[in-house]
Amino acid sequence: MQVDFNKLERAFNPKSIAIVGDKKESNYMWLRSHSNFKGNLYSVQVAPEEIEGIKALGVENYTSLLDIPDTIDLVIVAVPRAVAPRILEDCIRKEAAAAHFFTAGFSETDTREGMELERTLTEMAERSSFHLVGPNCMGIFNPSIGVGQGMRVESNPPAGQVGLISQSGTHAVTFNREASLQGLRINKTVSFGNGIVLDSPDYLEYFGRDPGIRIIGMYLEGIKDGRRFLKVLKEVSALKPVVIWKGGRTEEGDRAIASHTGSLAITQSVWDAAVKQHGAVSVSSLGELIDVLKAILYLPPVRGDGVGITGVSGGQSVAIADTFAEAGLRVPTLTRKSYDELASFYSLIGGGYRNPIDTANQNRREIRRIIEILERDDNIDNLALLVSSRFGPGGPDNNFNKLLVDIRQRSEKPLIAVLAWAFSPEDVEQAGVTINSLQEGGIPVFISLERGAFALKKALDYYRLKN
Repeated sequence: MQVDFNKLERAFNPKSIAIVGDKKESNYMWLRSHSNFKGNLYSVQVAPEEIEGIKALGVENYTSLLDIPDTIDLVIVAVPRAVAPRILEDCIRKEAAAAHFFTAGFSETDTREGMELERTLTEMAERSSFHLVGPNCMGIFNPSIGVGQGMRVESNPPAGQVGLISQSGTHAVTFNREASLQGLRINKTVSFGNGIVLDSPDYLEYFGRDPGIRIIGMYLEGIKDGRRFLKVLKEVSALKPVVIWKGGRTEEGDRAIASHTGSLAITQSVWDAAVKQHGAVSVSSLGELIDVLKAILYLPPVRGDGVGITGVSGGQSVAIADTFAEAGLRVPTLTRKSYDELASFYSLIGGGYRNPIDTANQNRREIRRIIEILERDDNIDNLALLVSSRFGPGGPDNNFNKLLVDIRQRSEKPLIAVLAWAFSPEDVEQAGVTINSLQEGGIPVFISLERGAFALKKALDYYRLKN
């Protein structure tokens, strides 16, 4: 089917939404998740016992989609699968821009009834050139205007720069939460499930056209039209970074894919080679996806593999050097000029300055000078700093965060921060403040050494690929 990107634009930025089939037993999750929607919200429900609860939410209910006296941009369908074709027919007659079918129970069940119903929906939609999202998915998330994925959008935050395309609804919702906790703001997310009409290349092409999205993450289980997907991937990755997490890296994962979204899997070695050849980056977990998106989004181009590390104590130095080396990066010695400058003020009592540079005890007071020496050193391509949510660098003293942001803004060298997490609720709250403060200044913050080193190496691989 030929995609109408104007209709997709209406679906992702709707001015009106109709929710069909929401129920009390699900606590009206779709209506509640759109309680902060900035446009017109309508309900369609025929069961008398449900209508009273819907009206108590302040939402006007109709017994037919066709009765709503408004143009509808997006329909969210949460009805039993046997009713789905009838609702799709109403969506087509209503000339809605698109419909998201949360309804599941189709080809992923590997049953004759499920496959026949899915075939019916596909034929109806394609015959009418109707834009169907799903089925068996969580649909569209656009937090800046209050479009939710079954979870209430607490407020309408400023639009972020990240777009996510996910075959899995659970991964989409989890990504939204985790990315938000780590200060990574989302522009739009889509979960597309079985993808019977609109498939991953359609969303990828749309996100590639969206000027508000600077970087795209994807979670995929299988590809129906490999040639088209790779063509679109090559075109979009030439415009903006694309980071892809593919499920089904094992035989067991392949079997799980078949029962989840009914997709055909691709062997991991073939997949990795194809993704790299077409300009994108492969990752293998949700955490890696978030970290690599963060690194590429916030860092300037990463050109070299030498890392200068400080903010550590002596006992951490060996483990930290090993972590960065095992990720494929170098922790080189500094130039003689840098060592001479460090020697002019550095206290060796309880500290050392080979690289990583120990800032324990009184040397912590000289952290500004230490970072600036690393930043000027010809052997160092990137800077990595351990910060704390409680003590010293990156803690409650916001002046240090300002120092780092100032260095980031005047230097071409990438700078990452690794958060030394503490375990009281107060420390976790302060950690969020630190993350937001630094990332708003263009410094990605990672919650472990391993994750920071991995993300920095992936960013280096990305820029090497582009060159």
